[in-house]
Amino acid sequence: MRPDDGVLETPPPYLPSVRWTGLLPRANVCAVRVLLVTHRFLPEHAAGTELYTARLARELTRRGHAVTVLTAVKDVARAHLSTGRRSFEGLVVHEIVNNLLDEDFRSTWQHLGVDQAFDAVLDEVRPELVHVQHLMYLSAGVPERARARGIPVVMTLHDFWLQCARFGQRVHADGELCARIDLARCGTCLARLEHAQPAAARAVAPWLARFRALTGVDVGPSARALLAWLRRAPADDGPVPTERAAQYEQAANERNTALRTRLGRAVARFVAPSRFLAGELVAAGLPAERMSVLPTGIDLAGRSVRIRGPRERVRVLFLGSRVRLKGPHVLLEAWKRLPYALREGADLFVAGPAGHEPAYQRELETLAREVGARLTGPVAPERVAAELAGADLVVVPSLWFENRPLVVLEAMAARVPLLVSDLGGLAELVEEGVHGWRFAAGDVDALRERLEAVLHEPAALDALYPEGREADVPSFEEHVGALLELYAEVAPAKG
Repeated sequence: MRPDDGVLETPPPYLPSVRWTGLLPRANVCAVRVLLVTHRFLPEHAAGTELYTARLARELTRRGHAVTVLTAVKDVARAHLSTGRRSFEGLVVHEIVNNLLDEDFRSTWQHLGVDQAFDAVLDEVRPELVHVQHLMYLSAGVPERARARGIPVVMTLHDFWLQCARFGQRVHADGELCARIDLARCGTCLARLEHAQPAAARAVAPWLARFRALTGVDVGPSARALLAWLRRAPADDGPVPTERAAQYEQAANERNTALRTRLGRAVARFVAPSRFLAGELVAAGLPAERMSVLPTGIDLAGRSVRIRGPRERVRVLFLGSRVRLKGPHVLLEAWKRLPYALREGADLFVAGPAGHEPAYQRELETLAREVGARLTGPVAPERVAAELAGADLVVVPSLWFENRPLVVLEAMAARVPLLVSDLGGLAELVEEGVHGWRFAAGDVDALRERLEAVLHEPAALDALYPEGREADVPSFEEHVGALLELYAEVAPAKG
């Protein structure tokens, strides 16, 4: 794929109607007022969707467009469904407070209070285009309210939230991957999902907000600690009662059908970063004729590139959040099963934030000590490229359907060999024998065999990324150029 070809390639047979979007703008795009809508935003939240939204906002602003961000926040020291605004790196960020005080499951995807707050934001911002990044903690009414005013809506699909209410991950409460959507199984999963504050927290939260309003004292940290204490409950590992599971099965069906139908009417163009995600959601009922596959890009300027050649030790790296779905334990278990002599001739680093699942972090620490691996903390964004360029092999052992992970794009740009789970967007991105290799997700022995082969023959690492082959990753500037073409197609011309 070359960025000046104008299109990526012919759509595969299973997506006959999905548009493949070019990577260079072919038309001038007038400056527009854009409202970016996301479920969470920087600096408090810094996962993939939030980072992408901030990067998009910066690039659109650099090109002369007027950009405003709308996000949801959870802050029990502020009144539920109140609104506010703040600044982030010069951007105006509007906030809708959603403290999850509504007990009804329907409020997790359709919330009249959020819709009304969004109306007020529209009145103030008066955008010419709304670009939705995520609607979790917001409402399906957001794109509908925009469309009712004649404002075109573009929606980027970052995960499977439109068909999975459990954070869009398609992973059951028991940790098993949902290879297909089974509504009966959704019922047993969602019955365990804490989609609202417990009764005690719902009773206390309004008083906390009122205290702050009257005194001006920020009781946020203490309030969160109090509500965490109120949420404590013994683990319930028993079977979900049949009647309760049936209620949530019906609720999941209602939710998924409504989201598919209503967003299908309200959104002018859906954007998917990967063929895999586009195919899954078109199969689920989104209109194929309004789906565009547009790969995300990264900053390629001044990129550090891996230095080839013999090394005394092979450096293997995991870089990502140290959570179970990312699979660092799979890598550590595979490393443990390697012959001792091979382990002694290589270094394994597991880098990333460890702020979740304390019991899991202790499990990783124990495994790391047993195998001589090093657990390190998060890597600052400006250090990621250099960290990757210093590795000989990056392992991405995810246990869920990744979309288009930034760490893989960064590794490919640095020409670092990859070893990834054969799932979703990972399988789509990593071409066997070109960028690296794939293995069956969660299969410790399959990963161990791949690692053993590489450590026996490190020269195989240097046979990847043939010299003269251009990077298979578009720049972020090219990505935004193509996105602006979509904006121009759906937004009414000025004048």
